[in-house]
Amino acid sequence: MDQSDAPCSSAGPRFAVARELLQAALEDLSQEQLKRFRHKLRDVGSDGRGIPWGRLERADAMDLAEQLAQFYGPEPALEVARKTLKRADARDVAAQLQEQRLRRLGLGPVAQVSVSEYKKKYREHVLRRHARVKERNARSVKITKRFTKLLIAPESAAALEEALGPAEEPEPQRARRSDTHTFNRLFRGDEGGRRPLTVVLQGPAGIGKTMAAKKILYDWAAGKLYQAQVDFAFFLPCGELLERPGARSLTDLILDQCPDRGAPVQQMLAQPERLLFILDGADELPALGGPEAAPCTDPFEAASGARVLGGLLNKALLPSALLLVTTRAADPGRLQGRLCSPQCAEVRGFSDKDKKKYFYKFFGNERRAERAYRFVKENETLFALCFVPFVCWIVCTVLHQQLELGRDLSRTSKTTTSVYLLFVASVLSSAPAADRPRVQGDLRKLCRLAREGVLECRAQFAEEELEQLELRDSKVQTQFFSKKEQPGVLETEVTYQFLDHSFQEFLAALSYLLEDEGVSGTSAGGVGTLLRGDAQPHSHLVLTTRFLFGLLSAERMGDIQRHFGCGVSERVKQEALRWVQGQGCPGAAPEVTEGAKGLEDTEEREEEEEEEEEGEEPNYSLELLYCLYETQEDAFVRQALSRLPVLALQRVRFSRMDVAVLSYCVRCCPPGQALRLISCRLVAAQEKKKKKSLGKRLQASLGGSSSRASAKQLPPSLLHPLFQAMTDPLCHLSSLTLSHCKLPDAVCRDLSEALRAAPTLTELSLLHNRLSEAGLRMLSEGLAWRQCQVQTFRVQLSGPQRGLQYLVPMLRESPTLTTLDLSGCQLPAPIVTYLCAVLQLPGCSLQTLSLASVELSEQSLQELRAVKRAKPDLVIAHPALDGHPEPPKDLSSIF
Repeated sequence: MDQSDAPCSSAGPRFAVARELLQAALEDLSQEQLKRFRHKLRDVGSDGRGIPWGRLERADAMDLAEQLAQFYGPEPALEVARKTLKRADARDVAAQLQEQRLRRLGLGPVAQVSVSEYKKKYREHVLRRHARVKERNARSVKITKRFTKLLIAPESAAALEEALGPAEEPEPQRARRSDTHTFNRLFRGDEGGRRPLTVVLQGPAGIGKTMAAKKILYDWAAGKLYQAQVDFAFFLPCGELLERPGARSLTDLILDQCPDRGAPVQQMLAQPERLLFILDGADELPALGGPEAAPCTDPFEAASGARVLGGLLNKALLPSALLLVTTRAADPGRLQGRLCSPQCAEVRGFSDKDKKKYFYKFFGNERRAERAYRFVKENETLFALCFVPFVCWIVCTVLHQQLELGRDLSRTSKTTTSVYLLFVASVLSSAPAADRPRVQGDLRKLCRLAREGVLECRAQFAEEELEQLELRDSKVQTQFFSKKEQPGVLETEVTYQFLDHSFQEFLAALSYLLEDEGVSGTSAGGVGTLLRGDAQPHSHLVLTTRFLFGLLSAERMGDIQRHFGCGVSERVKQEALRWVQGQGCPGAAPEVTEGAKGLEDTEEREEEEEEEEEGEEPNYSLELLYCLYETQEDAFVRQALSRLPVLALQRVRFSRMDVAVLSYCVRCCPPGQALRLISCRLVAAQEKKKKKSLGKRLQASLGGSSSRASAKQLPPSLLHPLFQAMTDPLCHLSSLTLSHCKLPDAVCRDLSEALRAAPTLTELSLLHNRLSEAGLRMLSEGLAWRQCQVQTFRVQLSGPQRGLQYLVPMLRESPTLTTLDLSGCQLPAPIVTYLCAVLQLPGCSLQTLSLASVELSEQSLQELRAVKRAKPDLVIAHPALDGHPEPPKDLSSIF
């Protein structure tokens, strides 16, 4: 007998569901109907199988439900009850029972089609259902026509390269265009044959994660993806499911995806390893904690959306099923503790080639597409921003409107905020002059509604809410909302959501600038509420806060005033400034906590830190810099940073955008500013192979002429923009610390060049970093340059370092260096001898030499004492030298 036909144990979940359905149906009967049901039940079936009358005669609804389920098994009992109810003239109850049975359990084995038959039917349904996608302006287009390939980069490449080491390595896994081959690689097994069960597509808002997920579903149904792995794939929009009222089981969600209620759900779930669940927007799940966060473990249990989705994510529910999860990269910590061994891939938006393809697909008309694309291509900043598909859509929409009117874009847009504001402006400007005041008023209402939704973590709005605000069928409703219709209990439920969640966050930020002058910023829902909420870990208000700062520049505030015909208060800007200077930096900057005594453990500690990088928390200081970057107002940024003398970024895996943000803020920093990068990754993942192989060749050259030639051939490092910013005349950075980082030769080369031109950098500290000999040589050359302003140089290195020999001749050349701290370094006797000889030269201007925790031979100590006698004003700090107590071993005290 097939396993699905066997009666279930009374402890089984299907037994419990069947008993619950039976009891509910029988309790709906009148006493007369229940009596008739018992009598009809005596002669059920032609095979003579029936419950003895002695058990039925006095049984109530609860007893009858138990007897039926125990005697026949779950599915047969439901079928017996349905037929008996019809014979007992309770046809309405029989129909309700059948409906509930299909919703909760699917069709039983009596009438159920086979899985193989249903697979074809389901694929055809998916192809029909997802053949067209709605544009953000509600226009429906074919997914095959509109989908433009995205760049997707697997993050597993970095871990692989670390494991292989510096020997011959495979080509790094660079970002690939999202074709069928790339999508198929997402669930590809490793060399040991182990394939990931969870794949995470992460990226910022509007980057195309949802469209990529829908294209994966469509390509699976078309027979292009995962044919040997997946029988059924289901698309679960997390935001919608979380907001849907009532409890629903995973089987309910599966049936919602099917063309009818006759799906063989039981057989589907019998092979969970053949199922793929696509969870779109998983970052919207609530944080762990509380009873509602307990994951669901039974696919037939009716529970909240948060519990069902949480069970899928942490593998408490169908642990062998495949998961494809999309999430915003802005808040990676939101999913920490939920996912089990995920394989991550970063969605990076359009390549330059695909930007052009998108323009041609959007416009359709080749002449207009070429004209629009040429204009954007000539605007370097705007063209760069178009790597984000949603931004590209906004730009195309605005250009399309302006080309229709015979106009052109006239303003340069440097940030995402300004592009979003362009779209709002285009809606206002396209309205007839007589209607413009009403549209302006509607937009104000819309912004307030967006704010309420953001603060309440709500993305869907009922039709009644729009009617109360008199926005239903208005211009702003058609321009900014997409309409969704879902089957309800009695009638179709209509809800609205913004074009994109990021656009709701933008309009929420805009609402604060449109408040009346008299509204207090600390009132409920005011800007104070937003900023205080953003200070919490894993805040969902991060993007809204960024947009707020982007709207605070004088240029943007002027745009708002012109487009909305109202004055914009400076109060919000001043409150944001105070937040940055006070509440915006909740903790003191992290200090370097390891002194020289722990040098022998540095390599081991760095390896542990790399393993911990996968679970890093969102960096609050970096997020603060993103807010300042969005303003693009140098004076505001300089004023904000004036109360934050130390910028400390710890455990940041820098992306190119992160570096661009940091570089801008460093260029604007006020006098006396210090920057510390602690335990940060300073190399892009796809560059690591190139870095190592070139580094090996540099080390093998031992500082010769071929080494210098190779150094010049190194591509710019990830930090090149930062070091360029340090040389800007407006930059007043005075101190730079790199601690517990890997400094590849390209970084050392770029830093060396910056040291020659940085106008105010007087202090440089390199503590417990991994440095090659070639890297130390290049840094020494930069410090020796006549224009270098560095007065204090601290370096701590673990293990013997031949590269220290390059620091000694630098002392003879540098006109400004007065303090050299080599605490904790291993100095061989020949280097000490060389050092003592240079220190006595008339051209050496060094005033302090710190050698704390440096083991020196007696001969080296004698040579240093001789130097002190020759130069009594030179301070040499070492415990073995008379008159100079040992300085503190923990260098954090000097910061």
